[in-house]
Amino acid sequence: MFKKIIILSLVFFGLSVMVMAKIHITSESNEVLVENKELAYPPVVVLELFTSQGCSSCPPADALLQKVSKEHPEQVFALSYHVDYWNYIGWRDPFSKAAYTKKQSEYNRKFGYSGNYTPELVVNGREHFVGSNRVKLYSSIEDHRLKTSENSVMISRVHVEGGKVSFHYAINGPFSGKQLRTVLVLDEKTTQVTRGENRNRELRNTHIVVAEDYVPLFASEGTSSIPIPEMAKRDKITLMILVEHENLEIVGAAKVSVP
Repeated sequence: MFKKIIILSLVFFGLSVMVMAKIHITSESNEVLVENKELAYPPVVVLELFTSQGCSSCPPADALLQKVSKEHPEQVFALSYHVDYWNYIGWRDPFSKAAYTKKQSEYNRKFGYSGNYTPELVVNGREHFVGSNRVKLYSSIEDHRLKTSENSVMISRVHVEGGKVSFHYAINGPFSGKQLRTVLVLDEKTTQVTRGENRNRELRNTHIVVAEDYVPLFASEGTSSIPIPEMAKRDKITLMILVEHENLEIVGAAKVSVP
């Protein structure tokens, strides 16, 4: 009998060490929130390309982004942010936003880089290089594919109603000091460019960011929504959810096609 008690005690202790989870109980709803401390999750590679239809150097980077996302459909999360500072040259990029230029500036301040450039590719919020640099991109993807993530994300109950995408999310792993970035991505669009550096060219863009919002992380799961811009209401779009640190490093991601 004494031996059985010792064995059961050791089993219980071993399970406790393996879980290593911090449990919170909220006073208002009695909801139990688990924040895992030691678990590692499958790697993600988030590629953020800062590009413009007004930039003659950007189409090769646009094509490369599409290529690698097709080659790694599960692990690569491709985002194409169209900046607005090329619009002055004569062609206004229909997908460009000042907010995306600001986002690029925030990254470059973090990297200690003096200014913005196109095409610029940012990987997991940790490094940047010229977006058409094929060798560097493939090397970076392989490097990040070997690193586990701090968080995993599950998306469920996705539906469109009232011109917006509503969804439920669940985060595994520690979420203190992090935020949730929700992104709507237009899968593909072809544009006939008539002015600027790419005049008289038909440009095919993919993974175009058309809407973005941030959700504070106070709990491991919740519901949210994001409006669908008019330009994307009749096209195929994807919902992406990213978990990122305050220092802009991305530590978790998930995506799902919007029905």
